[in-house]
Amino acid sequence: MKEIVLDTETTGLEVRDGHRIVEIGCIELDNYIPTSKKFHCYLNPERKVSERAFKVHGYSDEFLAHQKKFKDIVDDFLNFIKDKKLIIHNASFDLAHLNNELSLIGKEKIDKNIVIDTLHIAREKYPGAQINLDALCKRYKIDNSKRTKHTAIIDCELLTKIYINLVDQKEPLLNFQSYDNTEITNEKDNTILYSKKIIKPTEEELKLHKLFLKSNLKKNFF
Repeated sequence: MKEIVLDTETTGLEVRDGHRIVEIGCIELDNYIPTSKKFHCYLNPERKVSERAFKVHGYSDEFLAHQKKFKDIVDDFLNFIKDKKLIIHNASFDLAHLNNELSLIGKEKIDKNIVIDTLHIAREKYPGAQINLDALCKRYKIDNSKRTKHTAIIDCELLTKIYINLVDQKEPLLNFQSYDNTEITNEKDNTILYSKKIIKPTEEELKLHKLFLKSNLKKNFF
């Protein structure tokens, strides 16, 4: 099961005010585990960044003026997310801006039915509690010290860890292979994200288990 954790940064809040996307970040997950595949780009929004948005992400008009436009990266972006679920925090915001960009160049909009909104999951799981990214990082003891500004790719990295916790998939799915130890390592900094020793039953324990099952079958069926 492959999914894409996605985030955007924009020139401002509202599409209706003409605001555009300035950054897209995507991380691919395979059975809740990040793969090596990422999509990340800065974009020239062809308009000025609002003062409020600049305080949030810090991308200046001068920096963005030298970046590609959305139409230049759209095919690569759509190919990256094709046939995958999108994991987004506060999806209505990002989806509105992405679909606005797509409609401006005559492309088909992204169907909201392929989107999983982690904001909704968090709201149902923790009613009445703060459920922004920083609050969820604190709840799950996720290090967010790199988040000095809101950047799409860093927010994707944090949301990946939050999502895995929200859906109770902190451990990888079983693959039924025989390992004495199982480890998953962060490819970026070589730190171990998960480690678990697998203890195998002894011959005696297996025999006792078979006897237990046999005796219970007799009780239930005879």
